[in-house]
Amino acid sequence: MTPTIMGHEDLLIRSDAAPARSLPANIEAEAAFLGAILIDNQVIEEMQAPLAPTHFFEPVHARIFERVVQLLDRKAVVTPVTLRPYFEADEALRELGGPAYLARLTADGHGLIAPRALAAQIYDLALLRELVSVGRNLVTSAMDTSKSVEPMEQIELAEAALYQVAEGAGTANEAQSFGTATRTAITQIERAFNSGGHISGKTTGLASLNTRIGGLHDSDLIILAGRPGMGKTALVTNIAFNAADRMLRDIADGIPADKSVGAAVAFFSLEMSADQLATRILAEQSGISSEALRMGKISRDDFQSLSFASQRLAQLPLYIDDTPALSIAALRTRARRLKRRHDIGLIVVDYLQLLQGTGRANDNRVNEISEISRGLKTLAKELSVPVIALSQLSRAVESREDKRPMLSDLRESGSIEQDADMVWFVFREDYYIASREPKSPGGNDDAKTHDAHAAWAAEMERVYGLAELIIAKQRHGATGKVRLKFEAKITKFSDLADDDMAGGGYD
Repeated sequence: MTPTIMGHEDLLIRSDAAPARSLPANIEAEAAFLGAILIDNQVIEEMQAPLAPTHFFEPVHARIFERVVQLLDRKAVVTPVTLRPYFEADEALRELGGPAYLARLTADGHGLIAPRALAAQIYDLALLRELVSVGRNLVTSAMDTSKSVEPMEQIELAEAALYQVAEGAGTANEAQSFGTATRTAITQIERAFNSGGHISGKTTGLASLNTRIGGLHDSDLIILAGRPGMGKTALVTNIAFNAADRMLRDIADGIPADKSVGAAVAFFSLEMSADQLATRILAEQSGISSEALRMGKISRDDFQSLSFASQRLAQLPLYIDDTPALSIAALRTRARRLKRRHDIGLIVVDYLQLLQGTGRANDNRVNEISEISRGLKTLAKELSVPVIALSQLSRAVESREDKRPMLSDLRESGSIEQDADMVWFVFREDYYIASREPKSPGGNDDAKTHDAHAAWAAEMERVYGLAELIIAKQRHGATGKVRLKFEAKITKFSDLADDDMAGGGYD
């Protein structure tokens, strides 16, 4: 038999070996569902599937649904009559009978019997069509054997596409209208308005920092940098704990997870092991120093406090991955998996320079760091969560009299600074002053030695336990400094009391 091509453009070639196949769709279900909405506008409020215009197979149905949503957002009553003016010039609708087609949608009312089931079917069929598209692209890419092709890169891209389908976001890659973007922005502003701390993003647990940045915003890449010994890991561990703990408390108080300013956290620790991080958090929460915990120098009462703290922390939605030498592709794969399984709302990477790029970029460290920073920003956008990545600073800081970091101190700073939405530097002046301690005066030392040590002690007392978080870049607002309290014994950052902030607060 000679192969023949079916009339509909989406039908494939028919042959003896392969019957005609078409993309998964149910035009009748789409029509019945639209008819149900036009008869009873409240049907759209009962949907469980997150339907969007792109989930409709028939383009006319997609346009009708989009217009219905727009009108309902304006609190208008939607009927075939109120829809008619918007579709009188629609050429595709004219082929179906013109505006009279809108009235025909409501003719039998069958959609009112099970509108939720119809919506779920429309949604599921859209995901199947997206899966077909991913499979087709995967086959096409796999058949390309040119030298420029990186198989591991193709696998990473394919997994990203499959993740989007699994999350129902595969059809959301098309350009969205400004109205849709505006509604999202208004929702975030309303969240900030209604929150006690006036934050629209995830909480850091530090009120002074939240006030300055409005919380950690979805899709943002935040770079936290500092010289060794400044407390980068301590600060980001505090933030990770605070966000996870807030979510745990909100859920206990009956606040839905999507309304909480807390978040489940994925912590990728490429430098410290999971048990070392757990020890830090236990020290912070029990008030016992990490050194005492590691050496077992604790009393029975301390051990009881530690036991209570560990029981509470066992429920914390904080997931630690301490796999060493992760590549940026492997990290993104693991992050997607955690997002799917635990709905994580914050990702922490400690630290950026320990990640590896693809083989192609490894010949040039600057190119590799550029690939890693771009990959982290892409991950933040793809999963719609904030990503905090720690970064090392160059030794140029040590050669200056004022050792406060600047953007130019970031190692391979060009790409990191460009990709980041916020850049924070943590700076503790007491660290540097402690290293300049003069010789301790003895019994026969002269007055000059006594004066020098007394001056050092006075300067050390002035800055001891104080830290600065320098916001060197912020796309959402102004730069400046936030003064914090740092307890080195338990590696804990916290807000300064009002009297401690009298000297400056933040600039």
